[in-house]
Amino acid sequence: MDVVIYHNPACGTSRNVLAMIRNAGIEPHVVAYLKTPPTQAMLRRLLDRAGLSVRDVLRRKGTPFAELGLDDPGLGDDQLLDAVAAHPILLERPLVESPRGVRLCRPSERVLDLLPAQQGAVVKEDGERVIDAHGRRVATA
Repeated sequence: MDVVIYHNPACGTSRNVLAMIRNAGIEPHVVAYLKTPPTQAMLRRLLDRAGLSVRDVLRRKGTPFAELGLDDPGLGDDQLLDAVAAHPILLERPLVESPRGVRLCRPSERVLDLLPAQQGAVVKEDGERVIDAHGRRVATA
C-alpha cells in the first residue's frame, strides 16, 4: 500500500501518525512539507479527495495567519494557496494520502481509517494507549 504523509517532525501529532503508519507495516513516503511544500495543484487534489476546503487546512497557531490577514472572508482559495506556498507552516498537519483516501489526521487516530490493521500496540508519545497488544482500538473516556 502506497501511503504519503505530509509531515512536520517537530509536531507530536505528526510523529504519532507516522508511528501508526509504520505499525501497520507500511513505510510511507514522507514529505517534509516545510522544506518541500506540495504544489498548489497537488494541494487542491489532496483537498478535493479529503473533502476539505483550503480554510480547513490553514493552521493558525504558531504561524503568520493573523499577520497576513488570512481570516478575511473575502480572500479566495487562490490567495490562500499563495499564502501557503509562501509560508508552508500555514498548512495544518499531518495530511495523509493512501489508496483509501486522504485525511487531515487530527486527532492522530484518524489515520487508522486509511490503513490496514495495526500489527501491535500503539501508545502515543503522551502515554495514551490507542491500540492494545491484540490490535484492537482502546476505548477512550
